Amino acid sequence: MNLNKMPELKIGNWTARVPIVQGGMGVGISLSGLASAVANAGGIGLIATPGIGQHEPDRTTNPKAAEVRGLRKEIQKTKAKTDGLIGVNVMVALSEFDGLVQCAVDEGVNFLFLGAGLPIRLPETLPLDNLSSLDTKFVPIVSSGKAANIIFRSWVKQYNHIPDAVVVEGPMAGGHLGFKKEDIGNPDFALEKILPEVIEAIKPYEEKFGKKVPVIAAGGIYTGEDIYKIMQLGAQGVQMGTRFVATNECDASQEFKDAFIKAKKEDIVLISSPVGLPGRAIKGEFLERVFAGGKEKFQCHWKCLRSCDFKNVPYCIALALTNAQRGNLSEGFAFAGANAYRVDKIMHVQELIDSLEKEYLEATK
Repeated sequence: MNLNKMPELKIGNWTARVPIVQGGMGVGISLSGLASAVANAGGIGLIATPGIGQHEPDRTTNPKAAEVRGLRKEIQKTKAKTDGLIGVNVMVALSEFDGLVQCAVDEGVNFLFLGAGLPIRLPETLPLDNLSSLDTKFVPIVSSGKAANIIFRSWVKQYNHIPDAVVVEGPMAGGHLGFKKEDIGNPDFALEKILPEVIEAIKPYEEKFGKKVPVIAAGGIYTGEDIYKIMQLGAQGVQMGTRFVATNECDASQEFKDAFIKAKKEDIVLISSPVGLPGRAIKGEFLERVFAGGKEKFQCHWKCLRSCDFKNVPYCIALALTNAQRGNLSEGFAFAGANAYRVDKIMHVQELIDSLEKEYLEATK
């Protein structure tokens, strides 16, 4: 093992030079600009799928086709900018889950990260009896050893195949969280506690299939020292979202990035999302109205999330996140990790990766 650089992250037949996955952040925060920059810097860059068809002309009249077409264009734009490793993050909760997964495979992305629900069923259009024949590798996102076991057991039964890697996301992550609200501050659910449980849960499957399944830790990882510490606990890599928002290459507006720069610790709050999950976000004018019991005006052209009861929710989360991404934070809000208040400057992705690597190496000494 070379002690003068970070270890590589090997998933299936793909190897990332640095063990850093840039989290998939929607709506429109991680698209071709950010994903390609991370891939060029040696990490794994992810395109987020929620709202990816928002710029298509038939977005309101033919939303399913618009989403798939939007993703296809974004993958092609990303590939034109990099020869590095890229992936697509598809939320299981999305109504167009099947079409987006198939599109990502058709376009030959290296990885599919599947979260916001348990991916126990894959699209029937895939070669389900021979998933190992695909160049695209599958990486579910879980928040417990129990969830990992459910997915692996289900895949073995249905497909005689197991995922190629797993992300275990702790309660300090940004966006929608896979925890009950009362468990988020409970030390029993801390990343350091659930990581070994996930590693232990998948061991029997690794042995049965003779396959190494790397576990990638996510949620609250901020510095290179954090990366070193969590990898000492058995993680083979990390997924980071918040740090990559504050980069020049991030696809969000400058106003969105500035919200991270301006945020204080007390501005990072837990919310109850309209889709029935807790989430972590930066407090602002929009969320103040929601907290006060306000109901925002919106039209639902398409039920993009399967669990959304759009007739009874106080606001449309897709619209709120789209507004924020475009810089209109009075009509939306930014999802962010627990450490977002620590962000104090915008830098280039390569500069960020270099600084994380330097901090990691200092921690090893």
